[in-house]
Amino acid sequence: MAKKFGAKKPELNELSRISDRISFLYLEHAKLNRQDSAIQVTDSRGIVLIPTAIISVLMLGPGVDVSHRAMELMGDSGMAVIWVGEQGVRQYAHGRSLNHSSALLEKQAKLVSNTRSRVAVARQMYQMRFPDDDVSDLTMQELRGKEGARVRRIYREQSLETKVPWTRREYNPDNFESSTPINKALTAAHQALYGLSYSVIVALGVSAGLGFVHTGHDLAFVYDFADLYKAEVSIPVAFEVTAKYGDSDDIGSMTRLAMRDVFAETKLVVRMVKDLKSILRMEEADATVNVLNLWDDKLGMQKFGVQYNELGDGME
Repeated sequence: MAKKFGAKKPELNELSRISDRISFLYLEHAKLNRQDSAIQVTDSRGIVLIPTAIISVLMLGPGVDVSHRAMELMGDSGMAVIWVGEQGVRQYAHGRSLNHSSALLEKQAKLVSNTRSRVAVARQMYQMRFPDDDVSDLTMQELRGKEGARVRRIYREQSLETKVPWTRREYNPDNFESSTPINKALTAAHQALYGLSYSVIVALGVSAGLGFVHTGHDLAFVYDFADLYKAEVSIPVAFEVTAKYGDSDDIGSMTRLAMRDVFAETKLVVRMVKDLKSILRMEEADATVNVLNLWDDKLGMQKFGVQYNELGDGME
């Protein structure tokens, strides 16, 4: 019999809650293997061990080689893994969610499939950005206009405060280096925020593609969710980093490190988990149920793991 290496697979209740984990880690041009209950990362600078149970999302960039054993450990520990492009730009694929319950996903699908409830959720997300205004009677068009004006105002205010010149937002997904320093920093900061948002979404078993404001894209809800925090987190960080390191060729890396520190200091992931459940109208007790049932259009939920006869009755 083949010898098994590493610690045994942890039980679900032994894993760190998503709200208790460190935010994210971005890696590129490295080899990932498993050593006991840690991921062994090897690059040109040496070797470091990363305990998987304390990381919420691992962002794998270009040049990363991952062993099967390492991926097995990531899956067992509930770490969200996403494959991204250079500098963290773009998202290509992701691993399985930490939450095995479909309760939040079903709630999300129900809310987004009805026009009235979808607009109500969209208004709630806009209301979170305008706590002093009543947006309950505004149309989606009016809400978009109001949000656009707010973001342009924030850009101007950050420019004045940090002395970083600002004209307009420019982003070329195919050429990161073609942008101005502030636009590079904004791209890196927003991508880091998308990564953390994506981590919370997939870890709780919610669909990244079922957006309420954005639509038609496999990351529509990621953009919805991340937009709640840009004005408070990624935009100020981008301007601050540019003010300090605007001449650096590695401003993208500097920005990601700054975002990592802000995530940890503000415990943003804890707030995100709470906000996500509030947006989807899900109570804590309902969101943690982990039971598999069979659906019946007349009888409701039926037991799973029971052998049924021709009449549909369960037999011992």
